[in-house]
Amino acid sequence: MILNFANILAEEAVSVATAGEAVAADSTATATAAAPMGGEMITTLVMMVAMVAIFYFLLIRPQRKKDKQVKNMLAALKVGDRICTIGGLYGTIAALKDDTVTLTMGSLQNTIVIARWAIRSVENVTLENDTEPQI
Repeated sequence: MILNFANILAEEAVSVATAGEAVAADSTATATAAAPMGGEMITTLVMMVAMVAIFYFLLIRPQRKKDKQVKNMLAALKVGDRICTIGGLYGTIAALKDDTVTLTMGSLQNTIVIARWAIRSVENVTLENDTEPQI
């Protein structure tokens, strides 16, 4: 074990003695290794930009487009529109306020007040239950 320690110290002494030669050789090795490293870095950067672009066009852009359509639909609501809520309730808009909507539902004309953001879609079709019963 002591011999191994002595051998290690001897090798370090030799390496310190030839440090001047090693610096010159090391600088040329670094220069040749830097060229491929820069190419790899550019390739990695291009791949990262491509991944961000793919995520933007596949995930972010369609979601923003959908959010814009929902915002426009909620802004265009008017009294008399048939709507479907996110809870699955169908009704006709009776009154509109800033953040709330009053709906009438069913043949008994029950009213309910819901939040404007709870509207899923505006329906174009009238349902059978909306018509007044004829006596």
